Amino acid sequence: MRKGRENRSIQSRLIMIMAGMMLLVLAVNLYVFRQTRTMVQTIDSVFVSNSTIVKLSDTLDKVGSSMYDYLSTRGSSSLEDFYRYEEDLREITTSFNDQNTSSPMLMLEKNIREMSEAYLEAAEKAIQAKRGRNVEEYRRKYADSKRLNGYIDDAVYALNSRRFAQNSRNYQMLQNTMGVLEASSMVMILTAFVMAMFLAVMLIRAIFGPLKELAGAADRVAAGDFDVDVRETGSGDEIAVVTHAFRKMLFSIREYIERQRASMEKESRMKENALAMQAHLKEAQLNFLQAQINPHFLFNSLNAGSQLAALEGADRTQDYLGRMADFFRYDVQKTGGSASLEEELELVDNYIYILNVRFSGDIHFDKILDQDIRLSDITMPSMTLQPIVENAVQHGIHDDHEHGRIWLYVEMVDGEDAPDGQPTVMVTVSDNGAGMTADQIMCLMESGRGKTDGGGVPETDGDEMASGSLAGTGKEETAGVAMGNVMARLTLYYGREGLLRVSSDGPGLGTQVTVFLPLR
Repeated sequence: MRKGRENRSIQSRLIMIMAGMMLLVLAVNLYVFRQTRTMVQTIDSVFVSNSTIVKLSDTLDKVGSSMYDYLSTRGSSSLEDFYRYEEDLREITTSFNDQNTSSPMLMLEKNIREMSEAYLEAAEKAIQAKRGRNVEEYRRKYADSKRLNGYIDDAVYALNSRRFAQNSRNYQMLQNTMGVLEASSMVMILTAFVMAMFLAVMLIRAIFGPLKELAGAADRVAAGDFDVDVRETGSGDEIAVVTHAFRKMLFSIREYIERQRASMEKESRMKENALAMQAHLKEAQLNFLQAQINPHFLFNSLNAGSQLAALEGADRTQDYLGRMADFFRYDVQKTGGSASLEEELELVDNYIYILNVRFSGDIHFDKILDQDIRLSDITMPSMTLQPIVENAVQHGIHDDHEHGRIWLYVEMVDGEDAPDGQPTVMVTVSDNGAGMTADQIMCLMESGRGKTDGGGVPETDGDEMASGSLAGTGKEETAGVAMGNVMARLTLYYGREGLLRVSSDGPGLGTQVTVFLPLR
């Protein structure tokens, strides 16, 4: 029931209000008509009673006159008139009361009726006596009829007087009733008018209130204020439909603006990244061109030393110098570019070999590879794995080369093990060395994130890492440079974050560094 009330449209409400107003006016008119009809009936009864008495008096006179004419002339027309007027008189008196009652007027009617019967009977006998030439008899009956006629006239006068008094009272009551009817009719008409105005005002407010609020909200939206809120009317009418549509439109505009804002912010960041990358690329190209002179001299010198060692039969020295030349050549040629996972693993092997020569074979390194992975097909930023292995050597097992060990795992993961649930190559470098606390891991990751500049371009390059590793830079400096550079280049290369993770069970329990290489 309530739902039906709430879902009334403006059209149905207008129809209901108009129907209610018409019913109210109809009720007022019916009341006035009924009261007027009652008063008309009262007036009609007064008029009928007066006309009956007048007609009775006239007919009574005509009966007496026709009887007198016949008794005087014995004319047939007079006799016919007598009988006709006799019937009229009997018909009139038939409507009079014939029962005993306490009402004076009704008793007068009863007396008039009985005396009229007696009068007509005496008149009839007088006529019969006249026709029978009984002069004495018709004179006596005529005298009786005259006497009864006088009694009837007196009774009629008394009845007329009483009815006049009663009709006067009825007229006064009728006047009072007319005044009451007029006042009540005015009150009812005014009430109907007030109710109609009240319903009209309520309907206008129900219609134009939400419309004004909606127009105000539309003006604010046109002025650029999209945070405006429009309340639902809950009436279920056409205004509610328009309000609901406006709210949906406003919500869609907000969503569109938010999407445009996010798109513009993303585009702005991409432009900033592109500009920053171009600036750093030009700087790196300049540094690379400037640095090519010394590396070429170093390559040539190392190759000359390797050939000299071969001529002298020093195979180990030749192998060492050759691997050293390959390491620096890879560092220079691959800086800022891409490399395959196979090339990165070869660089790690060369790096471990160089360190073992330096530390007399104390670096224990194991490499476990998934044979189903084609290492040459996996591309990644160059100089990614070597800095991680370097950190494991310098910060993990540096103080215990004899028992320290480093493992490198390459495997394929997907589902919950992968960052986005898609098939991904996971490279893990773990050691059983010094380990790290949670605070140290957090500081390391934060410093790694801090190594990005502007658009996320690393502040250091591979030359710094390689030179730092082989020249023996400080532990903290090398760790920050390596992690920051690797993390930043992974983010730029793949366009996403979270591809490098560091974990440790605590001090003395080793460290694990995991790199995720999404398949392209």
